[in-house]
Amino acid sequence: MGQFLIQEWLIEEHGWSRPETLQLGIVIGGHHGVPPTPSNIKELSDHLDLVRTPNCESLWRRVQRELLDRCAEMCGIAQSLPGWRGLRLSQPAQALLTGLVIVADWIASNPDLFPYFPDAEHISDQDRVESAWRGLNIPELWEPVEPTRSPAEVFASRFALPPGSRIRPVQEQAVQLARNMSVPGLLVIEAPMGEGKTEAALAVAEIFAARSGAGGCFIALPTMATGNAMFPRMLEWLRRVPDARLNNGQRSVLLAHSKAALNDDYVALMRAGSRTASGIDMDGGGGEWRPGADRSAASAELVAHQWLRGRKKGILSSFVVGTIDQLLFMGLKSRHLALRHLALAGKVVVIDEAHAYDTYMNSYLDRVLSWLGAYRVPVVVLSATLPAGRRRELSKAYAGNTATDSDLTEVEKALGYPLLTAVEPGGRISVTQAPASGRATYVRIERLQDDLTTLGERLAQELSDGGCVLVVRNTVDRVLETAKYLRGLFGEGNVSVAHARFVDIDRADKDDDLVRRFGPPEKSRGHRPVGPHIVVASSVAEQSLDIDFDLLVSDLCPVDLLLQRIGRLHRHARGADQGDRPEKLRTARCLLTGADWGSTPPEPVRGSSLIYRDHALLRAAAVLEPYLSAIDETGHVVRLPEDISPLVQAAYGSDPVGPPEWQEVMEKAATAEALHHAKQEEIAQDFQIRDVGKAGRALVGWVDAGVGDADDTRRGRAQVRDSRETLEVLVVQRRADGTLATLPGLSRRRGGLELPTDALPEPKLGRIVAGSGLRLPYHFSFPAVLDRAIDELERNYVPAWQAKDSYWLAGELVLVLDENCRSSLAGFDLRYTSTDGLEVTRAE
Repeated sequence: MGQFLIQEWLIEEHGWSRPETLQLGIVIGGHHGVPPTPSNIKELSDHLDLVRTPNCESLWRRVQRELLDRCAEMCGIAQSLPGWRGLRLSQPAQALLTGLVIVADWIASNPDLFPYFPDAEHISDQDRVESAWRGLNIPELWEPVEPTRSPAEVFASRFALPPGSRIRPVQEQAVQLARNMSVPGLLVIEAPMGEGKTEAALAVAEIFAARSGAGGCFIALPTMATGNAMFPRMLEWLRRVPDARLNNGQRSVLLAHSKAALNDDYVALMRAGSRTASGIDMDGGGGEWRPGADRSAASAELVAHQWLRGRKKGILSSFVVGTIDQLLFMGLKSRHLALRHLALAGKVVVIDEAHAYDTYMNSYLDRVLSWLGAYRVPVVVLSATLPAGRRRELSKAYAGNTATDSDLTEVEKALGYPLLTAVEPGGRISVTQAPASGRATYVRIERLQDDLTTLGERLAQELSDGGCVLVVRNTVDRVLETAKYLRGLFGEGNVSVAHARFVDIDRADKDDDLVRRFGPPEKSRGHRPVGPHIVVASSVAEQSLDIDFDLLVSDLCPVDLLLQRIGRLHRHARGADQGDRPEKLRTARCLLTGADWGSTPPEPVRGSSLIYRDHALLRAAAVLEPYLSAIDETGHVVRLPEDISPLVQAAYGSDPVGPPEWQEVMEKAATAEALHHAKQEEIAQDFQIRDVGKAGRALVGWVDAGVGDADDTRRGRAQVRDSRETLEVLVVQRRADGTLATLPGLSRRRGGLELPTDALPEPKLGRIVAGSGLRLPYHFSFPAVLDRAIDELERNYVPAWQAKDSYWLAGELVLVLDENCRSSLAGFDLRYTSTDGLEVTRAE
């Protein structure tokens, strides 16, 4: 209705044509979250009784015109309207204006900030506005100062580097390249694991922000766990980054995922930024708000601002670490999409682990990059194992129609490693190879037949003098089966597991323990097991954990992921005072299993095929074939980092690889994979916004037939990931006497605490229960099983926990285990322990 009225006013009072009014009118029409469709607009035009009460049309018309005339006068634009007729607003401009109106509306309509009559009857407009703005107290934008010192000096001042460390060549090259770009744009950094890509990205982000006017930074990670690991690193960087403002005031920060309130670093900032906007003193003289918490707790004035904590407003914070979903939502047809565009258009965007996404997610990522390019948002993309074809797609998406085929071909055919690709708005593209850092690891790879007896015998031989081994399985079921067998050989205390089937508290403890015992020497000194010790892990060990092992055993997986796993092998130099490696394990070796090597071609185990599909597994086996040999002095070795890019490009290229006798099976797998990719791409288009349209074309129906609200929930994440819907539950224990309690064994005295059922648990207890969340595995993702599981879990409903102020527990599904930490659900038997996590077996 607002859109209709302003368009009518511009046409009848100011002589605009209807098409000229639409690009401005859509800003009003879309500010409640969903821009109207052509049919919405026509329906209103056909029913003017919705706009003006019948028999009172002239009176309504006069009042509506009077209001619009008065607004134009107050805003000082009445004289500008004739000159604005010729404007052709770009679609990005329309989206940002809509987002700006949404924010302004939400602030102005807050009765705590702007009290209604009669409370504010005798207060001037100016005093009301000034008081409200002080009460809102949104931190100012970051005003970065471009660092002019040498790259080495910049790194030394921004990061807590180990004593004696030196800047890596790829880091220095990235800084120089960012400085040499005429306009900040897209920078893709491909470099080995452990080469300092994150620090390079943050240094580049500082330069890009200073040159582009960006007021913050968004860092996108693949998972919540990787986001949690990145958050303190970002905070540490922020405390060292200067600001052009002399007072260097507050900076708003956000950890953007559904379990951020369980992160201790983020909770500390929430407490520091806590206050109530309703504490504004409207005393007629322009009141001051009174803080409700001690801000001194926020080191360097980093706060999680209260007003910015909402599900939709949070991403407006200046510095955000979040899951990739939060970025992909920018391409999803959803309510208040313009608000997300507004938030991201003012930041530098960093995308980590860019190789970790499938065709479905990449489709969304490419669409998002096309809009970021249109906004001229600087973007830094990081990967250790990026296929050349994907490098081309990322560059093309960001550059849009300004990129030529010859430039994109040069990007795809670029050789060398580390490699940096720079794409400037306007289409200028360059590819630069950075010098190698000199770090090198030679890894011997050997086939190992896939049976537990063979594995046990081999590890007994290798670990006779001690040592630490990482065994990576592609499924959690294989992790648990392997760990159980190896404990029978090596003892309970010498075998531990790591996977995603732990409640959140235990999962975080597991990650911390891995870094404490197997991390870099400065963190693990005195804690690293003398051995033998075996960690059996799922793919959680692939990325973001800085852990170092003497020997690796891995299931066959896509080659880029295998290289990530190998990156955990002999990762740090270790001397005698740092847990020196046993004599037998001083040569880095990877034992490759998870396949029947006697088949032609090798046949991956079934679980691996379900996760990664046969095409990627067979291509990995094919490119590794020359490297697979018996352990002797003449055997081939994988050289890191020299062989990373050639292996990845060969595995993900289109040229035939592998022996001739493999080709028939591999061609069938390739055909199936192409069909799968096409289907993923087609499905991804269903709820995806269109590409950026021509300037002047209004965003009418921009999110038509969308998904409603996009949010970081189980259902929300499924909107931008091609995955089965799964259930998340809160796990508690029912004791023999019938009372409920938190799980036994939780760290920091959080286990075994009694939970009331006749009242809402106090916040501290509620947070512990929320921290006992766990996503049920694939067994429960099939529709019939899923429905049955929901029905059974709803029987655990606790009415008292559904209170209006139950932040932690309301609406959550609760899995209740018995006194032995066992339960049954939808035809499966469940058992949970803090050592092994959730075990699932089909009920007899």
